[in-house]
Amino acid sequence: MDWNKRLLEEIDKRQDELIDLCSKLIQFPSENPPGDTRDISKFIIDYLQEAGIGTDVHESAPNMLNLLSTIGAEGEKHLLFCGHTDVVPAGDLSRWDFPPFGGLVRDGYILGRGASDMKCGLAGLIFATALLKRLGVPLAGQLSLFIVPDEETGGHYGVPWVLERGLITGTAAVIAEPSSPQHPTIGQKGSAWFEFTVEGTPGHGSLSPFKGDSAILKAAKAIEALQKLTEMKPTIPADVQEMIDISKEYARKREVLDVSDVYDHVTVNIGTIHGGTKANVVADKCTVEVDSRVPFGIDYRDVLAEAKRLLLEVGVDVELKPIGFRANANWTPPTEDIVKLLVESITDVNGQEAYGVLQWATSDARHFRNHGIPVLQYGPAELSTIHNFNERAPIDQVVQAAKVYALTALKYLGVK
Repeated sequence: MDWNKRLLEEIDKRQDELIDLCSKLIQFPSENPPGDTRDISKFIIDYLQEAGIGTDVHESAPNMLNLLSTIGAEGEKHLLFCGHTDVVPAGDLSRWDFPPFGGLVRDGYILGRGASDMKCGLAGLIFATALLKRLGVPLAGQLSLFIVPDEETGGHYGVPWVLERGLITGTAAVIAEPSSPQHPTIGQKGSAWFEFTVEGTPGHGSLSPFKGDSAILKAAKAIEALQKLTEMKPTIPADVQEMIDISKEYARKREVLDVSDVYDHVTVNIGTIHGGTKANVVADKCTVEVDSRVPFGIDYRDVLAEAKRLLLEVGVDVELKPIGFRANANWTPPTEDIVKLLVESITDVNGQEAYGVLQWATSDARHFRNHGIPVLQYGPAELSTIHNFNERAPIDQVVQAAKVYALTALKYLGVK
């Protein structure tokens, strides 16, 4: 039996089932916050049960369900297919051209919140795993679906919660996060999120700035000072520098926006500012939330230390409190088997050159690497619509991704 050929043929025959699965997953409004994944989890459990696959359920927080489903035979290799069921909130519904949770299929796209990040990729993983089971493919190792409820707000109750408790482990992992169709992401930047609260002295608004000490004005000075974090110079190892150069070239030629400068610079985003009580009162307090991403060659703790120094330089002495997550940049070398085989599978599916690149954001991949599990990310997406209004994913990429997932499992695990 040529299982590679058989799987590709079956996926072509069952495209409508795959697209319907994507649509149904999008119809569950699993926004995080609040992070209630009970309904979508039940649907996935039932879908897998129909294919003869059982599911272990682990509730990490109220209404947040981690799902673990395994097929194949015990062997030397155990491949993890990972995806998350939560999505970012849809936001202002009046700015959508279609219902964000309608799961509509139109003009070659699947439409809705989470289409690209990452319900279409998740559907591909589920569909490929169920197909392997339905066809009775005699895998020589184990393949596990590792579906988590929490990624969009930091992921504390998802991948790290499961791995730290030893509920599952593996020898390699594929995450269905959005990527270019020819370029899986094999490394991510680090992260140093923090918040600080500036205090002032209240007074009557009619007397400012002659009387009172505005916390908002002091926070404005702090925000301006923090922009200098981008001037930090990384010391990048030679092997990573080569991959950064490749990724920069990819970004210049293929990304909608040229984000090449982001790869080797610290970035700073002032996400929220909360201060003051009303317009005619000098603000006595102002809290600022900051999202900083950290390149290879800089430790996130050094970024926090530099942020503290910059704030003191403008007279703002505050505590930098952690929010979100903190980690250093990390990657899986392109020489790892799982990377080589997934890249090879992309070329097998469409006959075009494929290679891994670094991602300018941060993801759950770091948790797998912290546990010694080689991992990369690959999933269908219209990248410009991620976390945006009118999110969508191209159907041709959805089908290609499902084929790549199936072939990668075959190549990595082998058949008996």
